[in-house]
Amino acid sequence: MTHENTIATVARVNFAKAAPKAFKALIGFDAAAREGLDPALVELVQIRASQLNGCAYCLHIHTSDARKAGESDERLLMIAVWREAAGFFTDREQAALDLAEAVTMVSRGGVPDAVYARAAGLFGEDELARLLALIFTINTWNRIAVSTAKVPGTDERAPRP
Repeated sequence: MTHENTIATVARVNFAKAAPKAFKALIGFDAAAREGLDPALVELVQIRASQLNGCAYCLHIHTSDARKAGESDERLLMIAVWREAAGFFTDREQAALDLAEAVTMVSRGGVPDAVYARAAGLFGEDELARLLALIFTINTWNRIAVSTAKVPGTDERAPRP
């Protein structure tokens, strides 16, 4: 059996309406994860995880949010190749991107000690825990959007201040 990346022809569940308590809990978890993290770092991590998960819906949202927050197109274009373009990103951003990749691709052998140690050396324990929580939430959002066939270019979130 093969998967084809085509527009969904079967109606998909509206997760927010069908599971409002779970949806609301995830929003709360996401907000708690972001608390105290640099907003630019938050968007970089969310963009990279969305790239790895093939979530066009979330990728569109987070690149748009990053631009609105003042992120340059140049850096946004370099996220997919951040290792080769390391000069575009701070040491903390690189460590966060590396950790985001390891956690997102956890089935490929877990989170290597070196990746974790680098992040732990650059982020305090509380901040590292929130960074991990952020990575968990974006991976969950990606899976919701992909599973329910969210359409890229739309943004169904409540308006943000």
